[in-house]
Amino acid sequence: MLNFVGLNNELLTIRNSLRSIHSIRKFEINSKRIMQASSSPGISRTVIWLMAVISGLVVANNYYNQPLLALISDDLHVSETAASRISVLTQIGYALGLLLLVPLGDKFFRKKLILFDLVLVFGSLFWMTFATELWMLYAASLMIGATSVIPQLFVPIAAELSSDKEKSSNIGLVMSGLLLGILLSRFIGGIVGEIWGWRAMFGIAAGLMVIVWLAVYRMLPEMQPNFKGTYRELMRSVAHLAKTQPILRLASFRGAMAFGSMCALFTTLVFHMEKPPFNAGSSVVGSFGLAGAVGALAAAKVGKLQKYLDLNRIILYSLLIVVGSWAFTYFAGETYWGLIVGVILVDLGVQSSHIMNQTNYFLIKSNAVNRLNTVYMVSYFIGGSLGTWLASMAWKWAQWEGVCLVGASFGLLAIIAHVLFSSKVNESQP
Repeated sequence: MLNFVGLNNELLTIRNSLRSIHSIRKFEINSKRIMQASSSPGISRTVIWLMAVISGLVVANNYYNQPLLALISDDLHVSETAASRISVLTQIGYALGLLLLVPLGDKFFRKKLILFDLVLVFGSLFWMTFATELWMLYAASLMIGATSVIPQLFVPIAAELSSDKEKSSNIGLVMSGLLLGILLSRFIGGIVGEIWGWRAMFGIAAGLMVIVWLAVYRMLPEMQPNFKGTYRELMRSVAHLAKTQPILRLASFRGAMAFGSMCALFTTLVFHMEKPPFNAGSSVVGSFGLAGAVGALAAAKVGKLQKYLDLNRIILYSLLIVVGSWAFTYFAGETYWGLIVGVILVDLGVQSSHIMNQTNYFLIKSNAVNRLNTVYMVSYFIGGSLGTWLASMAWKWAQWEGVCLVGASFGLLAIIAHVLFSSKVNESQP
């Protein structure tokens, strides 16, 4: 009897041990599942390439007009200054879209938001294609800029869905598509405008948006919103970041001034080159976008310089390149080689400072990465629209010399702000 009781106790002990082992195993499996669920689910390389291509196609809508301004001016029988406001309004529209639409990516399902926005992009481009009055072109340009902000929704998607090992490379790929779209749009717009007219370029762009809509509908994954508050609370949080983060404010001012300097060049370049000694058409002017690509793509490697130089010094050197580019543009502005060197240098300086500015404010300890980016990018395109407007006014009153003065002044303002405040601002950051 005692043996039976002892055997029974041993069996109970073994059963309890097995249960414990099973519980531990079940706990390990559940823990592994939790870890997998909390980590990024991953994203296919195909989707990353899709977002890169779409980023380039959508952002290009903002820049097709730059080499076409002279054609628009002739077609509608308006002054060059009046035509240049098309580019100004596009930049203002983009800044408004960044401020009012991009933060909604935290509040709504992003795929649905992107699909709805693409419908608006198509409508704006379609209106631009068939507009017959200058005010229609102004309104359509403002809408094109405001709705062509989809690339700024793709970058957070690439970051959130990528594994830690692939995050930087995937974001870099999307940004490369964005950059190439900006640069190649001027080249393509100039060629299409010279062959088929300026309206054809916007008609083609509208058709491309239909293809983009279908691609997004079929291939882009859906993502859950991560902000539960109201739209007013969302926008208040954006304003709060702008008020309380001095590093963000300084980076935003530097970015705005540098981009304004570059926009001053590209907006008026078409007017400068249609006159002697060049007598060049829109296709030639658009090809300068390829020259700019050389400088901008070289800037993609600027991050490696942090092994040898601190971030503030790299930004200073980048801004000095921006100002130095205007020396070639002014003193050798009547030659092709002078303009080509100027374009390469201004793109190199602007893109290098842009990358370092973003590196600077992303070091801020905050989970509101999208909203930090909103503050910076809104400022960036406000600076671009201001540079475009002042350059068009300078062209009206002082021609190329006035444009060069505006562009160089923007770069100098960025350098002055950087020298005066960068050390103080970075020391105040905890």
